[in-house]
Amino acid sequence: MPLARLAAALRGAPRARPRAPDGVVAYAIGDVHGRADKLRELERLVCADAARRAAARRVVVLLGDYVDRGPSSREVLDHLCAPPPDGVERVCLAGNHEWLMLAFLDDPGEAGPWLANGGAATLASYGVQGAHGLRGAPAGDILRARDELRAALPAAHLALLRGLGRMHREGDYLFAHAGIRPGIAPGDQVEDDLLWIRQPFLSSNSDHGCVVVHGHSIVQEPEIRPNRIAIDTGAYATGVLTALAVEGERVEFLRTAP
Repeated sequence: MPLARLAAALRGAPRARPRAPDGVVAYAIGDVHGRADKLRELERLVCADAARRAAARRVVVLLGDYVDRGPSSREVLDHLCAPPPDGVERVCLAGNHEWLMLAFLDDPGEAGPWLANGGAATLASYGVQGAHGLRGAPAGDILRARDELRAALPAAHLALLRGLGRMHREGDYLFAHAGIRPGIAPGDQVEDDLLWIRQPFLSSNSDHGCVVVHGHSIVQEPEIRPNRIAIDTGAYATGVLTALAVEGERVEFLRTAP
């Protein structure tokens, strides 16, 4: 076949369907945001689903944003610090809200962005006094709240927060909290994009060389595109926490009741 015709045929060839590695079922859980009740409910659904599969390896990737907005951030981190269910690997990635919490712990001058994005709920879950009245409070009150949080925060929680990964890959699926910068190889992505990006990622039709599974940007229903899958269904407000399951070429969803 002449080279021109071969190139045209290749351009028109259907793209291979993305696959998880052989013998693996991989789950991704969207943004929890302080809903420990929904995390436990969804984990039970995931474990029941995994038990019916023949896969030799079962991996659960949590996409970050464990804290803020919902009422039980401390309970969520308690749960993630405990061992995963038998036969399940757990991978915890960072979200931008964990980044904001750590920034506040390191420097109370960084309180503004965190408090504007639901940080007061996290402070309250650790018993910090006056947590919900701190926005715009004097610097002394902010410093006191930071010191109270430091004192109340278990060492295991801090170690978890500081040790969170930024991305994870299973076969043709790449997991990251917010997404990736189009046109940049996955290995060259920067933290700011992995934790915070919306555009141009959400509107991009680029072939990233993988399917990016992400949260961060709320969708009413899971959104499946050729280059990405969005699964943040706003659990803190809707009660619906969503998990993606991929095995071979199969893509399925599990979700909690509202």
